[in-house]
Amino acid sequence: MDFQLSEEQRIFKKAVHDFADQRLAPLIPVWEKPGCFMNREDLKLYREMGLLGITLPERFGGGGQTAFEAVLAIEELARVSPIAAFPVFETSVGPIRVVEQFGTEEQKQRFIPPSCTGEKLMSVAMTEPGAGSALTDLSTKAVPVGDHFILNGQKRFISGGGHADLYMVYVRFNEIKGAKGIGGIVVEKDSPGLSFGKQEEFMGLHGMPSCDLIFEDCRVPRENLVVPQGEFAKLMQAFDVERIGNATMSLGIAWGALEAAKKYAQERQAFGKPICEFQAIQFLLADMAMRVEAARLLIYRAAVNAGAGLPSVFESSVAKCFSNEMAKEVTDMALQVFGGYGYSKEYPIERMLRDSRGWPLAGGTVQIQRINIAAAMLGRRFSQR
Repeated sequence: MDFQLSEEQRIFKKAVHDFADQRLAPLIPVWEKPGCFMNREDLKLYREMGLLGITLPERFGGGGQTAFEAVLAIEELARVSPIAAFPVFETSVGPIRVVEQFGTEEQKQRFIPPSCTGEKLMSVAMTEPGAGSALTDLSTKAVPVGDHFILNGQKRFISGGGHADLYMVYVRFNEIKGAKGIGGIVVEKDSPGLSFGKQEEFMGLHGMPSCDLIFEDCRVPRENLVVPQGEFAKLMQAFDVERIGNATMSLGIAWGALEAAKKYAQERQAFGKPICEFQAIQFLLADMAMRVEAARLLIYRAAVNAGAGLPSVFESSVAKCFSNEMAKEVTDMALQVFGGYGYSKEYPIERMLRDSRGWPLAGGTVQIQRINIAAAMLGRRFSQR
């Protein structure tokens, strides 16, 4: 398997690298402030760079590239902040891919072009107060009434909640229990009966909107149904590509921490010489580099093998689980290199450490990924009930 970048990919990667450093890095202190989120003017920067809808078909305004190009962009952007990478994540490996893979032609025409321009971003709404890892316990219901569905229920911890324009909502139809009753429907932000809870305040990932979605007799047109009941597997297949994006967020954070630690170790003086001269620091840097490189290879494998389609559950779960845990370890080691300065908000390491802790929870915990890995290895599913 050859992971050498083509000339076009190298040029693209360098352009995103410079864009992240020059245009987005100065915005991070703003996004870190309470209640401050990326605005539409910020999104114009991404549109001008061609970074929205990288994997979506060209006929809808997308880049027509593979998951690998999206990974290259997310990695470079998450290096400065996962918030900087979020628009690329949402429009290239997020729930819009459900529409692209399984939607009708009419749905693709309606929902994909505005995602590629940044006019309407789509978030996924899966988790509920009583259904997270046990996703098939979800209770948000969709009842057909005439030419609409009536939704009732509540979704929790929805990234993009209150700010996204569209939501791919996992719902239960016709009181059918388990996975067989679950499908996916697009709910627009201004749908009657949809309201939003308060914005969450998390330990990390400041600048990323997240809140509850509350459905109270919410009316949604039937033509917004993308994945009908009985096809829950399609939703999870599409979610495998989102796992790759999640893993790449972790990779980008860890890579940023490693680069910062390398730079600091060569500048910081102790006992009359740079601290990189000390073996203890060398060991920390080497351990960080090994972990980052291993995660990068796992993610690249899953993305390259997926091509323009969807990755395998085994490769995406391995990449996500390893990368999520790796980022926690690497940012912690980077803080140790920085010493007391790493614990200060004047330096980026404490933010990176906080941000790294969110991804092992989002998109399926690392424990769930281990169950997925074992199931794929043994060719069977394991009931947790």
